[in-house]
Amino acid sequence: MENSIDKKLAQQIVATVKDVCGQNVNFIDRTGMIYASTDERRIGSFHEIGKQAAEKGEMLEVDTDSLFAGTQKGVNLPVFHNGSFVAVIGISGPPDQVRKYAYLAERITGLLIRERELNTFSRTQAEKMNYVIHSLINRENLSQAYLLDTLEQFHVNKNGSYRILLIHIHSGRTPMNTAEAEQNIQQMFAKTGITLCTFHYPSEYLAVMDSSRFPLISPVLAEFACQQDGRLKISVGKSCPVFQLSESYETGTAAQKSIASSTDRHYAVFDDLTLELILSSVEEGCKAEYLRKTLDALDAEDISLLSVYFEEDMSLGHTSSRLFLHKNTLQYKLDRIYKKCGLNPRKFRDAVVLYLALKLA
Repeated sequence: MENSIDKKLAQQIVATVKDVCGQNVNFIDRTGMIYASTDERRIGSFHEIGKQAAEKGEMLEVDTDSLFAGTQKGVNLPVFHNGSFVAVIGISGPPDQVRKYAYLAERITGLLIRERELNTFSRTQAEKMNYVIHSLINRENLSQAYLLDTLEQFHVNKNGSYRILLIHIHSGRTPMNTAEAEQNIQQMFAKTGITLCTFHYPSEYLAVMDSSRFPLISPVLAEFACQQDGRLKISVGKSCPVFQLSESYETGTAAQKSIASSTDRHYAVFDDLTLELILSSVEEGCKAEYLRKTLDALDAEDISLLSVYFEEDMSLGHTSSRLFLHKNTLQYKLDRIYKKCGLNPRKFRDAVVLYLALKLA
């Protein structure tokens, strides 16, 4: 069974070995053709002893130049990986001097092939996760056998209920901060046992989370979001059967919108949202017009006062105590807001209009 190695990697190996031994190094295929070499003139030429070494499966040494076709003195060692022939490594020079480098070259070749395999496996896994998650959330048709096999591979129960987790990285951050956030996200996934995840270009991670474990994971997510210094926001969609994860994604997106512009909220779960669901769906044009009609005439001090007033359930006593104001002074300020914007914070209907404006702002 042949385990071929591409020319680019072979050229990398011969250059690495030459740096150690100072001699020209060749990579020779089973037919005897040199397809990588530190001596470019020899690439594409025939190497008779290299062909014999490949056929016999053992190291062959040559003491004299030009005794065999295309061959110089040196050692020629066939390399195998997982029982499969890779290539013959030929090192030019007196055999007694370069023999030790042949075994070094064999070891380097094995290590680099293994590194390539791991990189390929990692890339393949990432591509598979990306393909499956996007197919599920976009309701695309997948081969049932392929989907079930992939779900099992990532420990996702086809009969279980799951949630989509969305992590949006703040695009305004520096590349260094973004890279650190991405590293932290990967560590958090490992800590919480999340195995099926992908990056959604340009700034979002998606992950599939077991609903049965969500009560344990949710506090970890909330704490993680708070610890990231505003670099990201996390939202979680509703629980759904695995083949209906598109619904979880849509609700997770709604939850993400509800905290997108907030400076103090970094974590949202769809199940906990009420008014935020309506507010997050308001189009930007309508939002701007609503704010123009309600808050444009007010200054920062007015808006701050209204925020406290609503947080204290419109209680004059609690609000005045919190703001260190006399109750009469507070009433005067509320009346002044009424004169400015035409909406009376002490009237229920007008208060609702102002409250929604603060939530939209």
